[in-house]
Amino acid sequence: MSLATPSSSDVGLSSSTQGAYANESEDDDPVSNYSRDEAIFAEDPFSQNDSEPISFKRKQKQPSRFSLSNVFSGIGSSTSQIPAASRNQDANLTDWPNVADNSRPVAANSDVGDFKEDGPLDWYVEGPGRRLAYDDLTAIDWVFEYTKERQRKRLLFSTGQGVLGHLRQILDGSYVWVVLVASGIAVGLLAAGIDIASNWLSDIKTGYCKGEEGFSQFYLNRGFCCWGHEDFSECSGWIPWRKAFMVASAGGGYVLEYILFIMFACLVVASGMWVGKEGPLVHVACCCANILMKPFDTLNNNEARKREVLSAAAAAGISVAFGAPIGGVLFSLEQLSYYFPDKTMWQSFVCASVAAVTLQALNPFHTGKIVLYQVTYTREWHRFEMIPFMILGIFGGLYGGLFIKLNMKVARWRKSRGWAFPLLEIAVVAVITALVNFPNKFMRAQSSELVYQLFAECATTTDDQLDLCKTGAASFGVIALLLMAAMAGFCLASVSFGLEIPAGIILPSLAIGALFGRALGIAVEMWQAAFPTFVLFQSCEPDIPCITPATYAIIGAASALGGATRMTVSIVVIMFELTGALTYVIPIMIAVMLSKWCGDIFGKRGIYESWIHFNEYPFLDHKDDRPPPDMPVSRMMTNIDDLTIIPAVGHTIESLKSLLAQTRYRGFPVVLDTSNPILLGFITRKELSYALESSLSSSNRNLGPETQTYFVHQPFADPSDTLDLRPWMDQTPITLNSHINFSIVLGMFQRLGLRYVLFVHKGHLRGLLTKKDVWTLKMLRLEKRIGRKRLDY
Repeated sequence: MSLATPSSSDVGLSSSTQGAYANESEDDDPVSNYSRDEAIFAEDPFSQNDSEPISFKRKQKQPSRFSLSNVFSGIGSSTSQIPAASRNQDANLTDWPNVADNSRPVAANSDVGDFKEDGPLDWYVEGPGRRLAYDDLTAIDWVFEYTKERQRKRLLFSTGQGVLGHLRQILDGSYVWVVLVASGIAVGLLAAGIDIASNWLSDIKTGYCKGEEGFSQFYLNRGFCCWGHEDFSECSGWIPWRKAFMVASAGGGYVLEYILFIMFACLVVASGMWVGKEGPLVHVACCCANILMKPFDTLNNNEARKREVLSAAAAAGISVAFGAPIGGVLFSLEQLSYYFPDKTMWQSFVCASVAAVTLQALNPFHTGKIVLYQVTYTREWHRFEMIPFMILGIFGGLYGGLFIKLNMKVARWRKSRGWAFPLLEIAVVAVITALVNFPNKFMRAQSSELVYQLFAECATTTDDQLDLCKTGAASFGVIALLLMAAMAGFCLASVSFGLEIPAGIILPSLAIGALFGRALGIAVEMWQAAFPTFVLFQSCEPDIPCITPATYAIIGAASALGGATRMTVSIVVIMFELTGALTYVIPIMIAVMLSKWCGDIFGKRGIYESWIHFNEYPFLDHKDDRPPPDMPVSRMMTNIDDLTIIPAVGHTIESLKSLLAQTRYRGFPVVLDTSNPILLGFITRKELSYALESSLSSSNRNLGPETQTYFVHQPFADPSDTLDLRPWMDQTPITLNSHINFSIVLGMFQRLGLRYVLFVHKGHLRGLLTKKDVWTLKMLRLEKRIGRKRLDY
């Protein structure tokens, strides 16, 4: 057992403390037990009123809070109605710092960047203790954060009497709604700006808007420039580049437009690269919410509440990306949040709705649609079409599984090569994408425009830029072009997703699935036209189109997205909100279900979980149903012999700093004594380091390197020349019996968001298990690796 050896043993435990932690089998003398209990009760901070006689009379009815004496009472008057013990307790609670204060400098040579104000020395009263801000890529302490919030609200409600008190409570509860509404408006504004800019940059690759009557309208994209023209070829305001450079020959014009198409291949979405803006919009929404939370300390200083707001903002990002507020809420629930209470769902719905309303009010496409590829269908599907719909579902699963495999191989190759020129890599991929995209008219269009053209029903569309609805469009040549575009898009998306650019995979998956679906729909349409009397087509009515290829496109898109992300319910709702066709919910559900089943054959992880695993983030998915190893946790935990533990007394500031310099562990269990390792708590490296540095730089106390430190109550210790580290120690860590099964421990890590668990037997420390340990054991399936030594905890 690796122990933090005390520098001296001059500071001993008080008799009361020794009695409190003594082994239950040591002394059974009732006289000594009575004396020990008396000593313990004497130190009880709530025992000051025990001398008062206890009355069993019914309490007098308190005056109504709406009585004249309380209507205008403020905080000061309301305090008189609270018992003395409660007032003292709440007073202590108000002095406890809960968040970092960056307004004061950090001590020199401190390895932490956050400051905690000094709190009271009495740490017996109930409270979460002190915590510094969390490091990057570390899990938060959910129990601590929610305890801190409960205490804050308890103090607020205990002192809030009368009109002023109720106004304070209403104001406190309104902060989160102000942030949510403001975040929704900001996301809607940014989404509208991105849509307008990306559409203009996409169209500028093929020409520019000269305007009519001599007015320059270079800032307009092709859609706005030719507004009112059903056929863009009749628009005189839009000037193609071949006409602008007065190139008469068809071959020369093709080469010129090819060169300019490559030159304008920039700015990701407009470049034609097979990535989307939906993922970055989620990031942008979370950034907006994070910035808007800064003025509100009750939100910004509580990491648990902050994550609730970020979950709501993520729903707003999906809402403006798809025009689907409900789908955004379900996306946040299904894909992003593993803790999603009812209040977070309501907050997500409000934020997503405000974002969608803002985007629709701005109307960036001048069509009344939130997104470009919002469509409606007038025809219903036939029962025999369930067979091709199921084929699309199987295709979506195969696409998702193969895409994740290929994308991960590219990512591993890129990581192994250690390429140090990301900008050059992006430029090369953009140029290759432009070279591949231009010859195929389906790949030449912007992704959102392509998806709209594939989703659009020929009976209702008036803008057939890709010639999918003209006479003779249903041909093998069109099918071949669609399949080639799907294959090329699959390869380009596998390489592009993972570059150091803001890029998502949702829109490329929709486009690839829609290309394959439209090709299959055209094939079924040609089959029905060639053999109208076939037994499968008996339900088709004469002189009425029986097959709608656009519906195959939207089902194929849903299947491909489900195969890549392994989402289910949210995809069905998003597609329903895009089309508004309730009759197509059942085919979409069946296709998405088959897509997930087929995709799970290649692996349970979706594209997002695969990247989390690739980056080695200790993320434990609570939806993962793979059986864990069936063995006791004692065979997997880090035993006490391999831990560096800190005894409660006997250390100096210098010895603890030496301990930090010699080790790289992120935390240390604190025990009563090395020979009697009764667990007292757990202190993290960051908090211990800051407490030591700040104590040496404190001007109001004379502390030096040889100052004694302690983690238990010392009744005769002088606060001016000793250092009490109990405020920085987690005195109530999560503990379990060392003989418990590993599956129970795994469930607690997944559902409670724990960072570590300490294992004890009759109060004695036996070992420790961290989240990174559990992630390593679960992901690598190290069932046979037992009795190991921890490298980092």
